[in-house]
Amino acid sequence: MNGDGGVQELYEQYKGLLFTLAYQLTGSTSDAEDVVQDVFLKIYEVDLELVVEPKAYLCKMVTHRCWDLLKSARKKREQYFGPWLPEPILTSNDESFEFVVRKEMLFYSMLVLLERLSLLERAVFVLREAFGFEYSDIAEMINKSETNCRKMLSRAKVKIGITNEQQIHGDVASEAWVHRFITALEQNNVNAVVSMLAEDVVLVSDGGGKVSAAVHPITSRDLVTRFLLGLVRKSAHEEEGIQVAIRELNGQTGVVIQTTQGVETVVLMHVEGDLLRHLYFVRNPEKLNHVLHHS
Repeated sequence: MNGDGGVQELYEQYKGLLFTLAYQLTGSTSDAEDVVQDVFLKIYEVDLELVVEPKAYLCKMVTHRCWDLLKSARKKREQYFGPWLPEPILTSNDESFEFVVRKEMLFYSMLVLLERLSLLERAVFVLREAFGFEYSDIAEMINKSETNCRKMLSRAKVKIGITNEQQIHGDVASEAWVHRFITALEQNNVNAVVSMLAEDVVLVSDGGGKVSAAVHPITSRDLVTRFLLGLVRKSAHEEEGIQVAIRELNGQTGVVIQTTQGVETVVLMHVEGDLLRHLYFVRNPEKLNHVLHHS
């Protein structure tokens, strides 16, 4: 058994890293918080003197706890109404967000792609690409051989459509680009909006059956332009004042849309070569709690 001091020290040192790992494995802040709490409760039963690498040991515990959670969550996600998107998370520099280790945070569009992977592939991808663990460490954490881990990473990259040479973090819309895009929408400048969208742009909206949202992804420049300008026109006639704020979400520039009732929508973007490729609208109120409490 361990004294409180040793566990507390580990908690202070690793809680941010472990939360960031759990969040990227589950796509949920509440699940990530639960996982970290569970792991530190279990640590009291471990003889810390026998733990050679505390960081790797704790990451292994977090990974296995996330698998347990995800196995039970799979069924729920299969029955989810409409597209399922990961929960967005604020990552500004304020003290309230110090638990997020930003340099080890994959961008949002990558988290969306990770949903295509098996639990093992997802763990190998996050541990290697976001956290930079050696294959030998990953093999020990997931109880597989190094060769197996290398194959899984390679398979994961094929599934999400990136080559080994590609930067996994991809391009991110700058704050200036996002401002320009919002201005074009507000001014109903169709040509400007169209010029900022890729031809095969895709808009995905997650309302979880709790609020209105597009049930299927909207694809093509024409349809996405119509949808966005329609939303802007509709909001102009709303009784309640709508506020649009640019915030840092998941380590990138995002948009938070609020009414007098609170946060209504969070929008994240994936830009390639200055053109918008993916637009993610998170509207399910259950996924906006974290943003709501810190906005």
